[in-house]
Amino acid sequence: MPAFKPENIRNVAILGHQGSGKTTLMEGLLYEGKAIPEKGTVERKTTDTDYLPEEQKRQMSLQCAVASLTYKGTKINLLDMPGNDDFIGEIIGVTRIIKGAVLVIDASVGVQVGTVKHWKTLHRRGIPTIIYLNKMDKEGVDFDAVLDEVRAKLGKNAVPFAYPLGHGDKFDGLINVVELKARIFNGKECVDGEIHPDKKAKVLELHNTIVEEVAKTDDALLEKFFGGEEFTPDEIHASLRKGVLSGELIPVLVGAADKGIGLQTMLDMFIEYLPSPDSLKPIEAVDGNGNPVERETKLEEPMSAYVFKTLVDPYYGTINMIKVNSGVLKVGDDVYVNGNVQKVSALYSIQGKKLDTVQEIGAGDIGAVTRMDDIVSTNTLCSPKSVIEYKPVKYPTAVAYKAITLTNKANEAKLGVAIKKLILEDPTLEMRRNDETKQLLLGGVSSSHVDFAVNKLKDIYKIDVLVEAPKIVYRESIKAKGEAEGSYKKQNGGSGFYGVVTMRFEPAKENEFAEEVFGGAVPKNFFPAVEKGFYEALQHGPLAGFPVLGVKGTLIDGKYHPVDSNEQAFRMAAILSFQNAVPKCKPIILEPILRIRVNVDQEYTGAVLGDLSTKRARVQGIDEKDGAQVIEALVPEAEVVDYASQLKALTRASGFYNREFYAYEEVPEFLKDKVIAENRIDNN
Repeated sequence: MPAFKPENIRNVAILGHQGSGKTTLMEGLLYEGKAIPEKGTVERKTTDTDYLPEEQKRQMSLQCAVASLTYKGTKINLLDMPGNDDFIGEIIGVTRIIKGAVLVIDASVGVQVGTVKHWKTLHRRGIPTIIYLNKMDKEGVDFDAVLDEVRAKLGKNAVPFAYPLGHGDKFDGLINVVELKARIFNGKECVDGEIHPDKKAKVLELHNTIVEEVAKTDDALLEKFFGGEEFTPDEIHASLRKGVLSGELIPVLVGAADKGIGLQTMLDMFIEYLPSPDSLKPIEAVDGNGNPVERETKLEEPMSAYVFKTLVDPYYGTINMIKVNSGVLKVGDDVYVNGNVQKVSALYSIQGKKLDTVQEIGAGDIGAVTRMDDIVSTNTLCSPKSVIEYKPVKYPTAVAYKAITLTNKANEAKLGVAIKKLILEDPTLEMRRNDETKQLLLGGVSSSHVDFAVNKLKDIYKIDVLVEAPKIVYRESIKAKGEAEGSYKKQNGGSGFYGVVTMRFEPAKENEFAEEVFGGAVPKNFFPAVEKGFYEALQHGPLAGFPVLGVKGTLIDGKYHPVDSNEQAFRMAAILSFQNAVPKCKPIILEPILRIRVNVDQEYTGAVLGDLSTKRARVQGIDEKDGAQVIEALVPEAEVVDYASQLKALTRASGFYNREFYAYEEVPEFLKDKVIAENRIDNN
């Protein structure tokens, strides 16, 4: 039997704007729960969860890190999340598997853009959230002002469950407004204390506000409230829990994570107000036949687990972090994954970088598996006797690309392997080779995201690369009908070459070859050679050497020689025919058009639309989704090479977008010569 039953587990993500103190909070909670002997610090590079060299160098979290503690008989799995927008994939993957969160706000700077973005993600996924106003000991912090800002930007239902004692460097604790108990910082730790007399009136006012909220949750309690009866502590806690779980209440806690202020209260709140995995509704999946099924988070259910994060470690190899959604996963079990059955040879609990061997992981708990082939994030592990699959998370598409070139060709074999490992760890990265431009492209959610991946190549895999802008892949086509003769003759005695064709070329939906030859002017056995020459001619257009699209070539006449005619001659004649006819066909340059969907707060809609108008964009529609505006537009790829960074600047980092290829369209005449001059391909 697993060490912890589902009812005695809490899975809690820690999110917040970059620099709000998430990792310090994580370290403090682990210390408070006696999971670590002493607290590390970000500055000293000694925290349990920021262990990557790049994290320690930048002093910021760059990936999801997991660690756990045991408090009052409950196992609390904490997931420290990056605050930087570049690592949104981490948050998307984790918020799929947790149902409890702490949103950390630096009280000295208030609600930031990143705070709002994380809040929207949590709210959209229905995740009960505790707001922690951190750094209350900073100079100039005004609790009431920050609370007003929280209510204005995150929700009017934000309710103080705690009230601060002191201001600035005199901040020394808090009052638990629900239980009317004080916790005082004595210079080393927080201990129980008395409520300051001058705070009693304010605290009682806040307590009464909470009591009113409790009364609203139940008709019987409302009747009791109006009857002047006091609620029991159990009634208060049960009603508050109900309100928090439904999202009707947002608890606000205060503290200073580096001093441990507010952390014991927070751990108590995890147990009292956040859901245990078994209290959630069944998880939806599909069976082996694609039919909908559900799994309850119970030990008695068939085993199923979801991979929410993959890491590559030099010692363990591939580490897959999992949440067991149902049943019990044991060492030695056979599991079904990706169409195959594999044996589980090792299971671990996770403590930052450290993995501790365990024999089993039960429903609702988080752990890791290693040494299993071809398993990646979003995969489902399940019992071979009850095959199911959970819907995989859909990660954002790459929108910013950079071309990378090795500085040392000896690393060519290592580069592909290293990038595949990066993509395993971060599914929002993408690698593709453009055969036309001969560039290897690395893509991500922003320019800085790609730069981070390049730095990992250097720091972890010791591979140096040069970075440059990607080349746009243009095409050529024609706008008018034209015909011409192509003649290829070389007759110098002996076996020679003789092929003459007349072909008509006209615009079409796609490249197409046809023949309308009468009277045997060109023998049928040479038709394939003419067709081959036609398609070969389309590989390199006459304007800049780009491949040609949308041309129908029709063989209408020709001449042949009974001795010197051959396939090579007619292939070359078809190429010459196209080259001779093109000037009559109004050749044009085509550019790739992208369909983009820009997600932006309403206050920035006008600015974004104005900016798009300067990029030759055609707006297709504007919809509202989750309180934001989604602008759909068609825009030339050349205009949005660095759009992720531009959009970030335009919307104070609140906007983001996805993109996909739409079609090729004609480059405007006023840009045609510039595009040709800057992108001409040398086909020699």
